[in-house]
Amino acid sequence: MGKLDTNKKVKEDSLLNTAFSLFTTKGVSKTSISDIVNNAGVAKGTFYLYFKDKYDIRNKLVSHKSSQLFQNAIEALSASDKKFTFNERIVFIVDNIINQLNENKSLLTFIAKNLSWGVFKHALTTPIKDDIDFRNIYDAMLEDAPYNIEQPEIMIFMIVELVSSTCYSAILYSEPVELETFKPYLYKCINNIIDTHIGSAKEGQ
Repeated sequence: MGKLDTNKKVKEDSLLNTAFSLFTTKGVSKTSISDIVNNAGVAKGTFYLYFKDKYDIRNKLVSHKSSQLFQNAIEALSASDKKFTFNERIVFIVDNIINQLNENKSLLTFIAKNLSWGVFKHALTTPIKDDIDFRNIYDAMLEDAPYNIEQPEIMIFMIVELVSSTCYSAILYSEPVELETFKPYLYKCINNIIDTHIGSAKEGQ
């Protein structure tokens, strides 16, 4: 990476980090672009070199932070010596991400308030530079499965919606029960969703 590219990356990272800090303390609605650039120490014109508006940087932050969670989970999965089935790999990744969010509740609040399927799908297909590519990882997992997965986008959509809508209260308020009590029931549901999408066995597997 040349000096110019390095400087651009530093400015973009500064804007992302500053926006995240402000969004998680003041809220998105009460944070202006002027707040972001003033705290980041860059000109307002620089902001528009990277982002269209405040909601664009919010969406990119959701994608970026989700990517970091996913990357940590994938690295933990790769580091494990256990031989996982396809279902177990999905549940392992979900469990790891939930644990990360349990340790970082401000990140949970930010993502939960701003995550939509459209934002998540955008993150799947157009990750920020240097972020993990969700789409490639997911496609590789599907390819490695011993059976065909019917409608894989619907499957991941249902899992994302289930986890994001139920874990928020369990983590922040221990409602309807504490997180560790809730997890086994959540993972049974995830397994049921996956099993619903299992098609024919692949040849040679």
